[in-house]
Amino acid sequence: MFFSKKTLALILLSVSVLAAWLTAQDTDVIKLPAPQMTGGKPLLDCLKARQSGREFDVEKLSAQVLSNLLWAADGINRPDSGKRTAPSAVNWQDIDIYAATADGLFLYLPKEHALRKILGEDVRAAMGKQEFVKDVPLNLIYVSDYSKIARGTDEDKRFTSGAHTGFIGQNVYLYCASGGLVTVIRGAIDREEMAKVMKLRPEQHITLAQSVGYPKK
Repeated sequence: MFFSKKTLALILLSVSVLAAWLTAQDTDVIKLPAPQMTGGKPLLDCLKARQSGREFDVEKLSAQVLSNLLWAADGINRPDSGKRTAPSAVNWQDIDIYAATADGLFLYLPKEHALRKILGEDVRAAMGKQEFVKDVPLNLIYVSDYSKIARGTDEDKRFTSGAHTGFIGQNVYLYCASGGLVTVIRGAIDREEMAKVMKLRPEQHITLAQSVGYPKK
């Protein structure tokens, strides 16, 4: 098969555009350091220390702490099956974890243990109604994708996604208790406005948010 020079030029141009697009997509995915899966305080000590706090230092979380935190929240702890640290009914895994920081809005990718950049601007102020939300180093937003829940009414899906969010949120609480971090789970949020800012699809529903940071100095 032979191509004319014009056709060949168009093919090469298309390949170049595709390669550039793929490269651009790759730059939006930030690989996290491998999570530290050993150490920390004993479980009973963590339960004793677990509490909510609303006073945070403005210092950013280190990349390693963020990696550990997200893995503890809902990372893969059984690579052979892809199952995670938080239980999920029928293994639906409907909860996506979004992370809002000063650097932008990111989606946690458990399989890759990476973050995908969704927005490049600081949207923390839109992630809750309390004053501290706009300055806290990390706001986690839990979003249920109802399309992943294969059966039941919307009421059933709200119940299921609420339970899943609770499991993940408690994992974050326990990690924070172990690592000396401050956290609070939050329901005082404008879900409709947040969904617009986060560019969520109609089948994606925000359940709760959770703020995390170092203790205020």
